[in-house]
Amino acid sequence: MTAPVTRAVRRRVTVRGTVQGVGFRPFVHRLATDLALTGFVSNTASGVLIEVEGPPDGVGTFCDRLAEEAPPLASVTGVGVEELPVTGVDGAFTIRSTDRSPGSTLLPPDTAACADCLRELGDPADRRHRHPFVTCTHCGPRFTIATGMPYDRAVTTMSGFPMCGECAREYGDPLDRRFHAQPVACPGCGPRLRLVPASGSGVRPARDAEALAAARLLLTAGRIVAVKGLGGYHLACDATDARAVDTLRSRKARGGKPFAVMCADLDEVHRIAEVSPSELTALTGPRRPIVLLRRRPEANGLAPGVCPGSPHLGVLLPYTPVHTLLFGLPGDPPGPRVLVMTSGNRSGEPIVTDDDEALTRLASLADAWLAHDRPIASPCDDSLLRVRPDGTEQVLRRSRGYVPRPLRLPVPVRPALAVGGDLKNALCLGAGDQAWFGPHIGDMGDLATLEAARLADARLRGLTGVSPELVAADRHPGYHSTRWAARLAGRAPVLVQHHHAHIASAMAEHGLDGTTPVIGVAFDGTGYGDDGTVWGGEVLLAGYTGFRRYARLSPAPLPGGDAGVANPCRLALARLWAAGLPWDADLPCVTACAPDERAVLQRQLTGGLACVPTSGMGRLFDAVSSLAGVCHRAGYEAQAALELEAAAASAWGADTAAYAFAGGLDPAPVLGALITDLRRGTPAAVLAARFHRGVARAVAEVCRRARQDTGLATVALSGGVFANALLEEECARLLAEDGFAVLRHGEVPPNDGGLALGQLVVAAHLRQEE
Repeated sequence: MTAPVTRAVRRRVTVRGTVQGVGFRPFVHRLATDLALTGFVSNTASGVLIEVEGPPDGVGTFCDRLAEEAPPLASVTGVGVEELPVTGVDGAFTIRSTDRSPGSTLLPPDTAACADCLRELGDPADRRHRHPFVTCTHCGPRFTIATGMPYDRAVTTMSGFPMCGECAREYGDPLDRRFHAQPVACPGCGPRLRLVPASGSGVRPARDAEALAAARLLLTAGRIVAVKGLGGYHLACDATDARAVDTLRSRKARGGKPFAVMCADLDEVHRIAEVSPSELTALTGPRRPIVLLRRRPEANGLAPGVCPGSPHLGVLLPYTPVHTLLFGLPGDPPGPRVLVMTSGNRSGEPIVTDDDEALTRLASLADAWLAHDRPIASPCDDSLLRVRPDGTEQVLRRSRGYVPRPLRLPVPVRPALAVGGDLKNALCLGAGDQAWFGPHIGDMGDLATLEAARLADARLRGLTGVSPELVAADRHPGYHSTRWAARLAGRAPVLVQHHHAHIASAMAEHGLDGTTPVIGVAFDGTGYGDDGTVWGGEVLLAGYTGFRRYARLSPAPLPGGDAGVANPCRLALARLWAAGLPWDADLPCVTACAPDERAVLQRQLTGGLACVPTSGMGRLFDAVSSLAGVCHRAGYEAQAALELEAAAASAWGADTAAYAFAGGLDPAPVLGALITDLRRGTPAAVLAARFHRGVARAVAEVCRRARQDTGLATVALSGGVFANALLEEECARLLAEDGFAVLRHGEVPPNDGGLALGQLVVAAHLRQEE
């Protein structure tokens, strides 16, 4: 008796998500071949299209395993399946050329060099030994080299590097790790390194291996080298050479702001910093961000100028083959093992990506340039994060390794562009249930940053296929970003209040649909308020369609506006004045101000001259920092608050007292109690810890009152002040113990780098209401 014939089936499978440039097609080919199925796979502008034919059980297994066994860099967001007529055509499963029809798909972020590529880099027997651009399907540049979609070599900055025969064979072999890896190249056909010394330096230009050796020698000699990476130039110097570090700080006019450092390997990281298992995971993962680590208290050889006044170090590991080779392979002449790696720009400007521009804009900063001839299509600075004690991550700057990976929105939005604010700017483009952040741009203060924003907008539109129907911006009438948004829209953009956007950003990140408001605690330094004053210590009852200001920090004058922010001692005197407390000569903030400076400030405050009221919590932190004797003059943004947090951290376990606010968020009693303790000789660190605990308890108390009044039991913590780890942890602990659901930022920054997401969802709802 003959066995029954199993009828074949044919299905069309459409896969959406980050499925191009990640080895998805060869994965599909291998899977179908293993299951003896026929058909084809192709990239389309909307994802990956598969037609597969064979026995029902084999086709079913194929569909089940698609998402479960996807390549490491792939992210499948949806799989659609439809039945087709069986063709009955025999033959091997094939990979077809890319369909270039209109649509959009998701491009993966740049990722660190994988272990296989690093092994080849160090293997003298491998043809890519010491190749500075070794990469494969599982690692390397994507976003920063893509010039269009669908993602193919012809629309990347690798299009100018024709593949040699051997690379072409690998590129065309579905069984090879480099099948359709668009950046694939080798020493014979790929980009080339070159060292360009500053004129009159006496250093000779060099190429390839000689360029790397020369750059290492320059770093060893205490020189500053501009190093071209994936998303732009870094400025590098030996982090153990005090003179080199101080020179870089002076040339860049960086003030006392800490530098990030790149360590050659994990041994060096452990030598200079304490690393938890979760921090180790973040450091060594494919994104390779800068991770804030606790600096070891013992002498570790780092120059004092690397991170003055901070107990933390921003640390990252090499993420390109160029970085690995710059530190040297076994047998190479020794060089620095820890390098300062800071953005290649002058303070306030966007990161430099163009080679000719680097030679001019970095001419006063660098002694030499380690460059290469692969163009950078999209600037992309390093991402920055900290890891909480519970192992969750709080991203403080979302850029390389994250962009352009989309965020899933809890509510659909019309195609829209949100331009963020003027500080820590990052754009956000949204459509349907997805939102794409652009890379970190920085502070929107000049033509260079506005041009960077324009290019980031064009790049996001080109990569996503989204054409915005509306533009959203901050309500501040003086913001460069708001004026640019008006020009971009051709009419008035949808304006979103600053702190409402912060809370909406946290809600969207946590998947809230907005039908039920939250208690939103929005703490930052500056935000334009609906009454024309400076807000920043706000407790809002907020949803996407609107908000009500439930409570706020008692205001105080902000003398001199932005100029006052650079002088925490003046902010402290203004806070004392608002609280009715005298400027006694024994107070640190009083002695920090010269007599004539105090006299001018007195006239300003009594006459209301150039004094805008502010409820900014960030400004209160600045004021307390000076009052406690920690920081009187700020050389960079939030310096006083950061140093106050560092002081508090050093006494956190030794003292559990807390200063008490009056009526929720009136700091007058806090200032009085702090002065009393100061006169008792209480150390500044203890004062700082008591202040931090006092703010957290005030937050918990205000939220309890809001719950009693409204029945709401979800609290969202947002705004730049919640980058303060001590404050955020203590607020979250107290609120959770009191039964609140607490929303804290993770992948979306709490500072203005996450503002655009909130603008996006609020603007979409406001326009729907019209």
